[in-house]
Formats: sequence, structure tokens, C-alpha cells
Amino acid sequence: MIVGVIGSGTMGAGIAQVAATAGCGVILFDADTQALERSQTNLEKILNRLIEKGKYTEAKKAEITGRISYVENIQEMANVNLVIEAIVENPEIKKSVFETVEGLVSDECIIASNTSSLSITSLAAVLKRPERFIGIHFFNPAPLMKLVEIVPAIQTSAEVMQHAKEMIDTWGKLTVIAKDTPGFIVNRVARPFYSEAIRIYEEGIAGIATIDWAMKEIGGFRMGPFELMDFIGHDVNYTVSETVFKSFFYDVRYRPSFTQKRLVEANYLGRKSGKGFYDYENPSTDPVPDKNPELASKIVQRIVVRLINEAADACYLNVASKEDIDLAMTAGVNYPRGPLAWADDWGLSNCVNMLDDLYDQYHEGQYRCTVLLRKMVERNESFFN
Repeated sequence: MIVGVIGSGTMGAGIAQVAATAGCGVILFDADTQALERSQTNLEKILNRLIEKGKYTEAKKAEITGRISYVENIQEMANVNLVIEAIVENPEIKKSVFETVEGLVSDECIIASNTSSLSITSLAAVLKRPERFIGIHFFNPAPLMKLVEIVPAIQTSAEVMQHAKEMIDTWGKLTVIAKDTPGFIVNRVARPFYSEAIRIYEEGIAGIATIDWAMKEIGGFRMGPFELMDFIGHDVNYTVSETVFKSFFYDVRYRPSFTQKRLVEANYLGRKSGKGFYDYENPSTDPVPDKNPELASKIVQRIVVRLINEAADACYLNVASKEDIDLAMTAGVNYPRGPLAWADDWGLSNCVNMLDDLYDQYHEGQYRCTVLLRKMVERNESFFN
């Protein structure tokens, strides 16, 4: 099995490492020689750290590095069985690459994109044989994150979808099948984690440190929403929000915030720039949380019920199965539990009441309760219990 990876940035290099670790030969292509050199150097460092921790041996490292070829000529992709593209999120550039790749590889080769937000169907349309195209979306860092979203285009054959899923399963990943809709599963369901937290902050209900503390200490999340946005980078997180918003025909549920937009405009991108919601160069100036349990519970309820509503709506519209939605959110972004299981724990009628209370207060579309929750309450159903 030979895997071609296009793009040697963080994602491409990570995917190459995963494939090589699983025993595949890997052709890692990038037109930028320096990017290839950085990728090779970074992999050496990663593997050396694993050796230091006793997780790998020198022999294991040699096996992995020996399976990866770093190439500057895309013609080297001619004999691969699977191509995964991991370059800039620009649809025209991606389409140009796919047209070139299709002219090189065999008819049996699967061509895939690692895009997190672009239409798989649109990308597939440039191919002469679009039935061989599919989305294979890894999460960053690819070697550590277990989840991979498998996203068939409407043109993708059932055989290609099944083969791609089985292949990635053998790489030690947890795969979920997602419909080709904006944000797939994770980037769709997760939007309220950021947007509702910012809204609470903008309303002056609580500060960023208080909201982060509430979501970690009461909600059980590993990182608060503002810490996580700083960690991801506001340029990346805001772009995903903006892309999902536009792709959903400007549905208010996915509307980005001016607060985050201003951070991007100021180049306050988070950890990588030294400043975002928090100041990483002068942490002593960061705000202190108000550890009020009553306020914290209200914050958690407001953010989580919107996550529940979004997950339920994705289930209602057959974006993915209820099992895959909860797996995606726990394995893909480390939520303490799946939103649908959370809904069962809270009680679906309570969730509906919380959403209706928010809608009655604001009369804004992001708080409208999905019809699935109402129907399930009427039928006295739950997602898993």
C-alpha cells in the first residue's frame, strides 16, 4: 500500500506519519523544498521524543522514517493507491491539484481531500471519474487525534466509501461517516461552544476567565472556549466560522462574532502571536475568574444546550448517525461526553424548555429548538437510554 500526501505542512506531515506508522509506504509531496526539509526535521524530533519516553525504539523510528519519501515533483505520485491532499483551504488551488493528480494516478487510485470545511462534492466535480473522490478529514495533530471524518461526495461510489473507511480503520483511527454538509460533524456541532461563549462575554454576563473556568470545572471540558480559540488560532477558528456561516446561506446559528473578527484584524491570533483573549507574554495581567457556582452552572447550561440542539439537528437532517455524532465530539474535540448522551442525562424536555426560554428572551434564530427534540419529547423517547 502506497499513500501519496500532498502538502508537507502540519496536517500533511502528520498524516504521512500516521500512514507510515501503520506500515504504508508514503510519498510526501511539496513544491516548497524548505517545507519538506522542515517536515523531515520535525518528524525526527517527534520520533526522538517518543524514544526518550520509551514508547519507540531506534528500530521503530528507522522503519517509519524509511517508509517516507520526500519529493518536489508531483509526477512521483504515479504509483500510489491513495492520495490525500492537505494544502491551503482554497478551492481553486485544490481543484487544480486534483486535476493534475488524476492525470498521473491509476484508475483504481482513491483521491481524497483533508479539507475541514469545503464541499467535497464541488471538489469531486473537477475529476473525470468523481466516483473515486472522497473527504478524509483528520484532526490536528493527526498522529494523536483518533477521529477521522469520512465524507463521501454525492458522486462517491459506495465501494470507495467503504474501502476508504476500512483503510483508515486499519491505521488505528476511529472513523465516522458524515454527509457532505458544511462543517461535516465536528466543525458544525462545535460552533456554539465558541459563539455562545463569546455572546455571554459580549453581553457582560461573565468575563472570559469566568466562562473558561465554568466550562472546565463545572462542564468538565479540558479547555475553556477562549483558551481553545487562542490555542487553535483566531485566524483559523474565525475562518472556519465564517466559511460555515456562508455555506449555510447565512443562517444566524453560525454567525461569526465581531469580537473575534477584531482580534484577527489586530493580529492577536492567540498563543502563536503571543496575544489573543489572553496575554501570553504578560500572563500576570490576565483576568481572574469569578468562581460563582450558580453563575457557572448557568453558563454551562446555556452553552451545552446549544451544542445539544446543534447535534440533535444534525441527527434530524441525517448528517450522521447519533452514535457517530457523539463519537465525533468526544474523540474529535475531547468533549467530556457526547451532546446527545448529555441531552439524555439532562432530560430532553428540560433541554427543550431551556431553549424555549432563551428564544423567548432573545427571539433570535440560534435559540430555536430543533423539531427532533420536540418530537422525541412528545413520544417520550431518548437518544440512547
